Amino acid sequence: MLREILAITGKPGLFRIVSQGNRMIVVEDLASKKRFPTHSRDKVVSLGDISMYTEADDKPLGEILDLVYAHNEGKKVDVKHLIADGKLRQEFEAILPDFDKERVYDSDIKKLFTWYNILTEAGFTKFTEEELEKEESPVEEKAE
Repeated sequence: MLREILAITGKPGLFRIVSQGNRMIVVEDLASKKRFPTHSRDKVVSLGDISMYTEADDKPLGEILDLVYAHNEGKKVDVKHLIADGKLRQEFEAILPDFDKERVYDSDIKKLFTWYNILTEAGFTKFTEEELEKEESPVEEKAE
């Protein structure tokens, strides 16, 4: 799901891939629903390819967004209030205690919370793709 959501350098917000053409991608802004092309010169990053540093290993963005959603019970994060009170890192540490405090900057945390707000306002509630398990029901045959 996050593979279809893009961040484009120089453009605020998040975008969903609508279609692909020759050397361009047509995207739709999640907030305004406006569609426009992005060209090969634009730096485009899929949210599915982003991870954050932790003490042990990198953690995919989808898993972190699920943690934020659970911690906030699906409610919006008041980023401006957290920044004004100087509690941005404290809030993130309550969600992901083992994040790498030296390599994860305040701007990264702010961007994460901003993206979370955009995604939840667009109706997203689950951020990781669960593997579909195919359960085969055993068929019992009785030979008499």
